[in-house]
Amino acid sequence: MDSLRRHSLMILVLGSLVVTLAMGLRHGFGLFLEPMSAELGWGRGVFAFALAIQNLLWGLSQPLAGALADRYGAARVVVAGGALYALGLLFMGLSDSAWGMTLSAGVLIGLGLSGTTFSVVLGAVGRAVAPEKRSMAMGIVSAAGSFGQFAMLPGTLGLLEWLGWSAALLVMAAIGVLLLPLGALLRDRPAPAAADDLPLREALDEAANHRGFWLLCLGFFVCGFQVVFIGVHLPGYLYDNGIAVQVGSTVLALIGLFNIFGTYLTGWLGGRFCKPHLLSGIYLARAAIITLFLVAPLSPTTTYLFGIAMGLLWLSTVPLTNGIVASVFGVRHLSMLGGIVFLFHQLGSFMGVWLGGFLYDLQGDYEVVWKLAILLGVMAAALHWWISEAPMQREPRPEVEA
Repeated sequence: MDSLRRHSLMILVLGSLVVTLAMGLRHGFGLFLEPMSAELGWGRGVFAFALAIQNLLWGLSQPLAGALADRYGAARVVVAGGALYALGLLFMGLSDSAWGMTLSAGVLIGLGLSGTTFSVVLGAVGRAVAPEKRSMAMGIVSAAGSFGQFAMLPGTLGLLEWLGWSAALLVMAAIGVLLLPLGALLRDRPAPAAADDLPLREALDEAANHRGFWLLCLGFFVCGFQVVFIGVHLPGYLYDNGIAVQVGSTVLALIGLFNIFGTYLTGWLGGRFCKPHLLSGIYLARAAIITLFLVAPLSPTTTYLFGIAMGLLWLSTVPLTNGIVASVFGVRHLSMLGGIVFLFHQLGSFMGVWLGGFLYDLQGDYEVVWKLAILLGVMAAALHWWISEAPMQREPRPEVEA
């Protein structure tokens, strides 16, 4: 195996481990909603608002984290993000006020996630592998995030039941420290300048004037709305309807397990078929699955089936979406442009998780938000159908600017 292939494999493995750990820790937050809210006397809106801030800051800081990774490599960004992530988990475990919860779970973990998850890591992977293998490689890393969800959720529930919410979060903070050495080893190589590469400002202008880029952003808003609403509020929804909390944990784990297959499969399909049309199918299928879940009699069995079906579609949008950005604009500014698209995902995440908590406290149920998730899924399916993944045609530049 030559040195280039060894480097690509190392980036793929280390990136997968970083995303496994970061996403595995994050996906357990929904299990803390009920015990923290009950013990501290909060409505669900306090917890939901903190996680909404988390998702919002994660998105707002993602373009900057991506730009830094494009310029200096992913290692420094992942190490800094890992440190903030671990501190956020530590202070979340010590929180006893709404402000403490917002600062820890919202601000620190939100900033930490921006440096340890998809845009930064997928940018490193996209630069390390050959173009014909890019969609597949991104699918593997996205599947790793799902494996983290599947593998770590039962452990998170076990810690919660054994130690209580505060001590469980302190243990999770200790686990989060592992992101630092993993990130330090993730020494990707920033893409060398090519004849038709654009400086950062011109790359931003090019994306801003590309209709498909904005359609992709709007579609990813829907993805964030759906998955974060379900990931945070599904355990509470089931608990309210008399379904044991263990079922909620199992469903989230099933989502993670089956998303391993879903993201790998879509990564493979994305290298062979039209990525925008695949995304249209995913969003339409999500809308249909949520509809069936709501109209069917609620039971552990129907809930498990919902988890399996949603798992196949959960993060399958990620390799396709980032693959379209790479196909259209190239890899020189991939982390930054992918970070902008991801910002819209996180704006949707903010709305999904916050609106779920706000309307629950106001009305006592999640009915309106479930219906919005269905409607938005149909809209996203229509938006993606009109996106082109054809590469931008640029005139060669006489001099390449840094």
